[in-house]
Amino acid sequence: MTDQAGQKAPTLRAAGAFLSRAAAIALALAPRTGFADGGYDGPNGPAGGRAGSNFVVDPGPAAGEGAARIKDLVEFEGVRGNDLVGYGLVVGLDGSGDGLRNSPFTEEALSSLLERLGVNVTGEQFRPRNVAAVLVTATLPAFARAGSRIDVTVSTIGDAKSLLGGTLIMTPLNGADGDIYAVAQGSVISGGARAGGEAAFVTQGVPTAGTVPGGARVEREVVFDFERMSQIRLAVRDADFTTAARIAAAVNGVFGRRIAHMLDSGTVELDVSAARGFTPAEVIASIENIEVAPSQKARVVVDHRSGTIVLGSDVRVSRIAVSQGNIILRVNEQPIVSQPNPFARNGETVVVPRTEADIQEDPGLGLALVNEAVTLADLVGGLNALGVGPRDMIDILKAIKLAGALHAEFVVQ
Repeated sequence: MTDQAGQKAPTLRAAGAFLSRAAAIALALAPRTGFADGGYDGPNGPAGGRAGSNFVVDPGPAAGEGAARIKDLVEFEGVRGNDLVGYGLVVGLDGSGDGLRNSPFTEEALSSLLERLGVNVTGEQFRPRNVAAVLVTATLPAFARAGSRIDVTVSTIGDAKSLLGGTLIMTPLNGADGDIYAVAQGSVISGGARAGGEAAFVTQGVPTAGTVPGGARVEREVVFDFERMSQIRLAVRDADFTTAARIAAAVNGVFGRRIAHMLDSGTVELDVSAARGFTPAEVIASIENIEVAPSQKARVVVDHRSGTIVLGSDVRVSRIAVSQGNIILRVNEQPIVSQPNPFARNGETVVVPRTEADIQEDPGLGLALVNEAVTLADLVGGLNALGVGPRDMIDILKAIKLAGALHAEFVVQ
């Protein structure tokens, strides 16, 4: 891919972010909307734009009450890792490696490795059981320098039973652009165990996957000049207009002038040039520990499989009456075997079916009144007063939502 100057466009951008030229242009052309002059003033910032362009930002709870650091609420543009992957071999296994008849790729890789080491195995028949083919994955952190070490994860792709006690042989790790950025090698730490005999075996954990702490050395750096950035975007992890506005207001309050403005519910842009002599790294270091109270939608999350119910603090319920009962069906099959008398010439054994069916209705609750909940404690107390289990509670919450009395987003896992 080439740019307008005819030069080859780099594949890796933004501290290791795999960003194509088309994606970069799309970001540059994204519409930037705001209030009046495209931004806003924090509570301690100067008035900007036309008269009357200011708006009030709800500061949220007091400091320390449900507040979080900005670094825990946003992702900084350009500060991200890149995924690496490679194919390698783990050797030194105690007979728990790949069966080479079922995993021919392991035999081919082993033959190639030995030939590169000067061992000719052409035409030889070897069936070792102490080798396993694996995929090696890692994440290249932002601003990783050549010579630094990163952790890698090793997973089998053949029929190996365990990686316990194995050693990963030198494995190049490639990025999405196909270039090698790190090389991994070292002893594999497996998180499980497997033992057994001819008739049975027992497995604990996952012995076919493991890690090599600090097992890869960075060989190539991602070229990115963070210091030359004049604008930095903060991507809010849980997009919310109020949260983004509070972040921008807090940043402007620290610097005493407007250097941050909200583009949308998920993006806050920092104007580094307005920071008066601060470098981009110094600007980030100055704001990342500022505490901001995040805002979020009222949400109820339920998991039918485990019976888990999670209620957000902003969930509200209108006054409503609830009645709940259960119908229990029981079907019991008890077949009877009818055998002929002893020495009967034409006797035949017959299985006679016998079925018992029963239906019962659990009286359940009477008509219970759930008062309007002002706080989360009120809501929990009202629901607990119904005296039902978690799974029945899920059904009740769904019914309350359908009745329009549950004022929250209802998420079913």
